[in-house]
Amino acid sequence: MDICEREGTDGNEPVTAHTLLNYRYYAEFMNGYPWPCGLQDLSAPAIVEFRSWLLAHCPSRYTARKTLAYFHTVLGEMALRGHIPANPATGVSIRADSRYDVPIAIPTRRDVAALLSAADRLANSPNAQIARTWARYRPILYLAADAGMRPQEYLALAHSDLRDGGVQVCRAIEHGSRRISVTKTPAGRRFIDVSDGVLDMVRHYARVHGVKNAHDLVFPTANGKWQCPRNWRKRGFHAACLEAGLVEIVDLDGEMVAKPKYRPYDLRHFYASVLIEKKTNLKRLQKLMGHTNIETTLNTYGHLIDDMQIDSAENAGLLASLELACGEVVAEHS
Repeated sequence: MDICEREGTDGNEPVTAHTLLNYRYYAEFMNGYPWPCGLQDLSAPAIVEFRSWLLAHCPSRYTARKTLAYFHTVLGEMALRGHIPANPATGVSIRADSRYDVPIAIPTRRDVAALLSAADRLANSPNAQIARTWARYRPILYLAADAGMRPQEYLALAHSDLRDGGVQVCRAIEHGSRRISVTKTPAGRRFIDVSDGVLDMVRHYARVHGVKNAHDLVFPTANGKWQCPRNWRKRGFHAACLEAGLVEIVDLDGEMVAKPKYRPYDLRHFYASVLIEKKTNLKRLQKLMGHTNIETTLNTYGHLIDDMQIDSAENAGLLASLELACGEVVAEHS
């Protein structure tokens, strides 16, 4: 933990306060295991026993998997510093749950168009309070759909990060909304192209309606602080879903109520789906999504990529897709 906080592991930058708190949670499981031997005597079978214990004692498979993954990092750092000859956990892992267990919700083009139209109507409401509120929420919603940023990223967007042709993502609101910090990983720092109309809308809001603030925020609250992602979800995004009719009727304690069909994060999935539809190459897709590893991109959107490849292939074989005239040469010389 000290290395993570002071130096960063394996040459990476020191982690944020929230990430450190997150690591401490997983460290409790590592410390809670009754280790039968010391660090120097750890072997692959001992790590396998630890894995079995995690699967039995962690609140979820996800927690067990993350704990073992972070334990890999600990042992890897110890090996780099010469405390152990090698990482004994190499090859021991917990597979992620299938992506089909909890499918991601991806708004359709029609759904997104309905959301944006709802934002337009709300921003032009005859109710002055609603119109004033949506003067700010409307450009946020448009930017979220156009740039695929995480909510904690676009709510922390700075004036200085508005560039010609797009936005530079450099920071984010930490979990719990206590402060603004750098993006969680270096991969989160990226430039994203934004449509001219959306960029103009964001700049117009910042210039005409924005509140001067000490944090250089494009979308500050009335008191100059950053918006809480939870408040944005409930007061902004969910209101747009209701206005657009994008709801599901659910039973809540015996009462049938309308629940928003999507979350703000689902606009990020929409953005990725459009990039895949446009056949954006995988490394570019990974960079635009701000994923550290290509595995994250593939695990999340691999089924969309597969579907797109199947559609484009039209069930043709490899040689047919290369437009090779199979058999013609033999026929000519027979």
